[in-house]
Amino acid sequence: MKKLRLRYLGDPVLRRKSRTIDKISAKTRETIEAMWQVMYENNGIGLAAPQVGLSQRIVVLDTREPGEKYAIVNPEVVWQGKEITPLSEGCLSVPGLEGEVFRPSEVRVSGYDPDGKRIEVVGKNLLAKVLQHEIDHLYGVMFVDHVSSEELERLKPELSKFEAHATV
Repeated sequence: MKKLRLRYLGDPVLRRKSRTIDKISAKTRETIEAMWQVMYENNGIGLAAPQVGLSQRIVVLDTREPGEKYAIVNPEVVWQGKEITPLSEGCLSVPGLEGEVFRPSEVRVSGYDPDGKRIEVVGKNLLAKVLQHEIDHLYGVMFVDHVSSEELERLKPELSKFEAHATV
């Protein structure tokens, strides 16, 4: 199995739009397995391929609730509920920092499972938030882009440390 490593805020791969995967192959499944390993080793509940240096449309997530573990290739949010709620979000690519983010509390996501079967995931509450957070990564968007200007000011000193030590 390939060994992947986390990338941190400041790494350019985190700000690029990821490419669509045309064919789910054994290599795609190997990447997914390696992503699970990185996510669990770092006590995460979600991980997107850009966070391990790959500009590919793959996310893995496990909220640790029954039935809430998914690997999704080419995920797309196809519906969002109207209710917007806050959640203090963190990110494996910005360890140690959290900020309040307002997102829809219910979403529907379509994509493909590791076997190439079309799936649809309906997420509510934490699952909805994790789905949105991870899919944002595929567009080069991070949770710090969603915090209020006041919250961003509070986080700036710590964020600047990541930018200064970026691995390119």
